[in-house]
Amino acid sequence: MVYHVRCDKAALMNTKLIIGNKNYSSWSLRSWLLLSEAGIPFEEHRIALDCPDTAREIAAFSAAGRVPILLLDDVTVWDTLAIAETVAERWPEKELWPADGAARAHARSISAEMHSGFSVLRSCMPMNCRAMGRKVPLPDELGLDIDRVIAIWSECHKKYGDKSGWLFGRFSVADAMFAPVVLRFRTYGINLPESAGYYPHRLLESKAMQEWLLAAESEIEVIDGDEKGQ
Repeated sequence: MVYHVRCDKAALMNTKLIIGNKNYSSWSLRSWLLLSEAGIPFEEHRIALDCPDTAREIAAFSAAGRVPILLLDDVTVWDTLAIAETVAERWPEKELWPADGAARAHARSISAEMHSGFSVLRSCMPMNCRAMGRKVPLPDELGLDIDRVIAIWSECHKKYGDKSGWLFGRFSVADAMFAPVVLRFRTYGINLPESAGYYPHRLLESKAMQEWLLAAESEIEVIDGDEKGQ
């Protein structure tokens, strides 16, 4: 177990986020980045994945058996999208969904699409922050997933993000949902057209994202199944 407190304990407001390895856990990144980029104080508890005690340690917080898990006072929330909705509801002043109704529906749609789809991309290109320049086969099915991500980013840039670089003009749940894909494309050297390149640059410049990457690079655990590529 590794405990990391991101702020003064008096300001934590009983908010704790249970995450997995920063190098590998794409789902953990989504919730962690959402809280961090929004400036919401929380306590971080990291559980190393794929270890003999992993299941027992996670079960101490949630019977669902997966990270991330958000603890808000006496409320337990699991699943990344459920956490995102709960955080947006609990801290409405952070405006984590776009204020405009049409933009908000768009942001929710692509966030849900990312949450439930892109299975080939996830399988063929596991998140691995420490690896750079990895090469993996690019079957047609993977190419379709990559093309769809590029289309989403390009459309958002055209409609909302031409000045800020974020998908909807300012940081939102959608940015947190797509953050692991940026790191996947970075790891496996996926070339992007200019119209889809603004968001990855903006995300990687984020102070919170830089903090995550620095911590990921310092981890020593290795999960063999996520070390694909040459």
